[in-house]
Amino acid sequence: MFTVARNAAFKAEQHAYADRRRKRRALRRLWIVRINAAVRPLGLSYSEFIAGLSQAGVKLDRRVLAEMATTSPQSFAPLVELSKKALNAL
Repeated sequence: MFTVARNAAFKAEQHAYADRRRKRRALRRLWIVRINAAVRPLGLSYSEFIAGLSQAGVKLDRRVLAEMATTSPQSFAPLVELSKKALNAL
């Protein structure tokens, strides 16, 4: 009986470890979808937006960008414009 419980606990730890990584992957995908949905009406794609922010030197992660895009679009729009300017500067 002890062996069965020990094996179950070991397997549970393995699944918990893997699922924490899967959760991070799923959240990153969700953030990317939200950012893409917010920048499309403003005339950019997700990849162009991220490239423009990178060239402009903006150091915001995707979680923060997705939160801004969904909760305060009026503060997100200047970032999109900054990204456009950085892309056009090339």
